[in-house]
Amino acid sequence: MAQDIQTKLKNLPSDPGVYIMYDSDGNVLYVGKAKVLKNRVRQYFHASSNKTEKVLAMLSHVADFRYVITASEADALSLENTLIKKYTPPYNILLKDDKQYPYVKVDLHAEFPRFVSTRKLVKDRCRYFGPITQGGAKAFLDILSSVFPTVTCNYNFRKLPKNFRPCLNYHIGRCCAPCVGKVTKEQYRKIVDEAVAFLSGDYGRVKEVLYQKMMDASQKMLYEQALTYKRYLQIIDKLNSRQVVALNKIVDYDVFALASNGKNSVVNHTMIRGGKVVFSDNIAVTDAGLDEAQTLSSFLAEYCDMVKLCGEVCVNLPLEDATELAALMSEKCGRKIVLTCPKLQDKKRLVDMAYRNAVEFLTKSQTAMDKKYNSTQGAVMQLKELLGLKRLPIRVECYDISNVQGVDKVASMVVFTNGQKDASQYRRFRIKTVEGANDFASMKEVLVRRFQRMKENDGVFGKTPDLIVVDGGLGQLDYARQAMEQCGVNVQLVSLAKREELVYTLQNHTPICLPRNSYALNLLINVRDEAHRFAITYFRKLHNKNSVRSVLQDVEGIGEKRRTELHRKFKTMQNLRAATVQQLAEVKGMTRPAAEKLYCFLHDQPTSESE
Repeated sequence: MAQDIQTKLKNLPSDPGVYIMYDSDGNVLYVGKAKVLKNRVRQYFHASSNKTEKVLAMLSHVADFRYVITASEADALSLENTLIKKYTPPYNILLKDDKQYPYVKVDLHAEFPRFVSTRKLVKDRCRYFGPITQGGAKAFLDILSSVFPTVTCNYNFRKLPKNFRPCLNYHIGRCCAPCVGKVTKEQYRKIVDEAVAFLSGDYGRVKEVLYQKMMDASQKMLYEQALTYKRYLQIIDKLNSRQVVALNKIVDYDVFALASNGKNSVVNHTMIRGGKVVFSDNIAVTDAGLDEAQTLSSFLAEYCDMVKLCGEVCVNLPLEDATELAALMSEKCGRKIVLTCPKLQDKKRLVDMAYRNAVEFLTKSQTAMDKKYNSTQGAVMQLKELLGLKRLPIRVECYDISNVQGVDKVASMVVFTNGQKDASQYRRFRIKTVEGANDFASMKEVLVRRFQRMKENDGVFGKTPDLIVVDGGLGQLDYARQAMEQCGVNVQLVSLAKREELVYTLQNHTPICLPRNSYALNLLINVRDEAHRFAITYFRKLHNKNSVRSVLQDVEGIGEKRRTELHRKFKTMQNLRAATVQQLAEVKGMTRPAAEKLYCFLHDQPTSESE
């Protein structure tokens, strides 16, 4: 294979394009872009190149590479971004969705605009304010509604019934009730404009109103309410105190600085709005790029999907593909982005400030970053080596069965991607064909259904798993194998037995005892425990629902509709038995006589009719 690589290196073209690194099993390890493919790819394999620890770790697994020639550097940048999202390579920057920051969103084109929190930036006609870092989006919305009583509901005001009454928010002063004509459109628009001014940095009037509300609440001895207003004022004071002393200009910049020690990298994002620092965060990244500029470029291409950038972006490193990157960011952000690496004056001071923040974070969090990497991507690679897997287990699925004496049988499927929970991919199953408490047959049924979905390319279940883990020993593993053979698919399967934490594979009935302190074993245990938790949670929810319904079936006068409403109200038998006759009668569809009969049934008391 090494000879094949040397031959390929000699024949590399001088065109721009994308290169893809593979391991010996055909797994994608890294995707990179190049202005000149010949120069960039050869640097990885050149003996005299000054490579970082991360690059050397990747090269120890590289068995082959391929490349795609593109028409331009811009096309190469776009293709690189697409392929990274498709393959999620372990040595590329992989920013998780849960890192997205909260914003306040308002559609100013609506008849009666309302302010809502969101973590998704969409190219629509709405206006976004943020990201919100002080106090969180909820606190910001509470401040807004305390001072600017705007709509919070989703009602269509043109289709409300004639007898519609305003909700509680109107009565406590948090909504001006345009739904019933308490304000005109013009009056409401004025309130919205003032709220927008506050979100844009004009805090004066809001502080006055909140201070007065705090004093009024204190005089009325409503001390908890006064404390809430005081907390709101503290949030605003923190926002107002972040003026950049050396700037003294009303300008908007987004500043990015990367600091690296060869093993880990950190990017600091400092957001300047109206001459103030409104946001600063450090993001730990891992990337097998040959230089820091390549890492920063790849980071910006992905990160611009997660935040709302202004028109001018400053970076601490000159980027070879700055023009193409700015074009890609402009397309993603829906506005023209100018990308610069300042060398003088105010912008340079801002870049230096961001760099110092990145260096400090990198220095203080090195141990934590190493631990996170070892327990996620490092554990994935270690698992492949220790179990002798053919594919890198980037997507791991684990299944567990839960029931009590064969009643309300359910199963769970949890997914870990690159060693981290991927909760959006979790799925639940009800066992349909198995009679009694047969966990083996139940496992087979669930996996048959999963494999059928996989063969049908059902997008609901996501990608094909690289590894399936079943909870149990050889018995569960054998039934999983039968399911795989029945469906005619080929997936890596292992089982993890409790107590001794032994791993069984299809290749050998002798269990593998992974080192107790290994990250690979910890990953398997975490996956198994998460599957168990998810299955138990679903079982309890289903069992409580069915137990309430089954008991109510024996009560005279309690039909299907009343059973549904009673379950919706009380959820569990414990809550149902604790309810009074009056509480039972207040349930939708119930009457006083029916409530008395149900109460007597639940407490084994004779009804008035039988006395």
